[in-house]
Amino acid sequence: MENGLLTGKTIVVMGVANQRSIAWGCTTALQAQGARVILTYQNDRLKQSLQRFVNADMPLIPCDVADEENIEAAFATIKAQYGQIDGVIHAIAYADKATLTGKFIETTKAGYDLAQEISAYSLVAVARAAQPVLKSGASIATLTYFGSERAIPNYKMMGVAKAALEANVRYLARDLGAQQVRINAISAGAVKTLAVTGISAHRDLLKLSESLTVDGQAVTTTEIGNVAAFLMSDLSQGMTGDILYVDKGVHLS
Repeated sequence: MENGLLTGKTIVVMGVANQRSIAWGCTTALQAQGARVILTYQNDRLKQSLQRFVNADMPLIPCDVADEENIEAAFATIKAQYGQIDGVIHAIAYADKATLTGKFIETTKAGYDLAQEISAYSLVAVARAAQPVLKSGASIATLTYFGSERAIPNYKMMGVAKAALEANVRYLARDLGAQQVRINAISAGAVKTLAVTGISAHRDLLKLSESLTVDGQAVTTTEIGNVAAFLMSDLSQGMTGDILYVDKGVHLS
């Protein structure tokens, strides 16, 4: 799009797993508004998965957020190949199966630490590595969920990690502000993604979420992506450290 909100901007999207993922909804929304999108991937298996549906000319950069040197290398590569960037969308979260299926009180230290490292700390590491590559006026956005505020049935450790993620957003907003970089989070409604299917009784969670929307219809990845596009655009210059609900009113209940 020649006159889109993001025409001329380059945005990095982290966390696309497949075409049903929220990160892919963000990707298509950014492209619809004229952005050049760079995708990162964790490993060769995910790269092969991406290559099945992304355009052949879309840049793909390896980045495993469990390895800080890998994150730094990824953004160094992005800077060398594509120059300064206008934004980053961090859509990465993980907890192991045992942590998600057992009772929260049975969470092990290893399971707790892993979920926090990948789902929350990775945002700090990504922001730090991206900082030298971000233009003045750039934007970072991450994805969270209402389970950070309420004890949602079966969300368990991910709710704790998302609470930490949201706190990270607020403190990062203070640090990044001097560089004219803003950071916000989207609290997205429950969507059937690969990540959600890892949660025990995820069908019940999806049904509950849909029943609590104000129009009885579940939010879509496209609707979430459109808000991400707004956050990457210059129209959101006055916003930082905020949590934006894109859940069709579920948080009102």
